[in-house]
Amino acid sequence: MSKPADLAERGLRLDKWLWAARFYKTRSIAAEEIGKGRVSVNGQPAKASRELKLGDCLRFRQGVIEREVIVRGLSHVRGPAPQAQALYEETADSIAARERAAEARRLAPEPAQSITQGRPTKQDRRRLSDWDRWSAQLD
Repeated sequence: MSKPADLAERGLRLDKWLWAARFYKTRSIAAEEIGKGRVSVNGQPAKASRELKLGDCLRFRQGVIEREVIVRGLSHVRGPAPQAQALYEETADSIAARERAAEARRLAPEPAQSITQGRPTKQDRRRLSDWDRWSAQLD
């Protein structure tokens, strides 16, 4: 097993770090997100095998949330959440953007409230004038 000093000098694979920092549930999901181009390191697109160093700035999407973090520690094992949170520092802009997005989701109207009558019944669907049950015509 390598010493922490050796790990900081060599770096750590990007997909492994994202998994160890608990941004993604599995390492394969992290590698898939990297492959889709949703992760950049220091402003440049990255590959899963990219070696991370202390101080690198990562920008990635986690679901619909865009995050920007600075690498403060390296770990090749996935530990508890407090230990994982010590591996990075989220930027102030990223925190503010997340809070704005959460507030927008909280204030957004409930989609189900726009439904006034519910789903049409089978009989209602048959009554629709623009729907032709038999689409094949000899015209």
